[in-house]
Amino acid sequence: MYHIAVSFDVPADRRDEFIAAALEDGRNSAADEPGTLRFELIADADNPNRFYLNEAYADEAAFDVHAKGPHFARFFEIIESFAEGPTWLVKGTRIEDPRA
Repeated sequence: MYHIAVSFDVPADRRDEFIAAALEDGRNSAADEPGTLRFELIADADNPNRFYLNEAYADEAAFDVHAKGPHFARFFEIIESFAEGPTWLVKGTRIEDPRA
């Protein structure tokens, strides 16, 4: 399973717009992209204008499909003028424990 986690900083007056765009991206990606397994929007506990996207895909190729798709493009079209990010936090493949 391929995981990514990124952060975005958003001006306070654009917070609701960012949330709506991220949730729309997640909803549509989960519905239209079979390789999208998880798409979570997380608000930072200490900074209300910092958000994290925590996403999981079947594999890196599924993430590439997402990154080249219309929902990803729409999300960035909406937020590009005001959001700072993405700042990469995690990008890689989960190591499974064969003994678990």
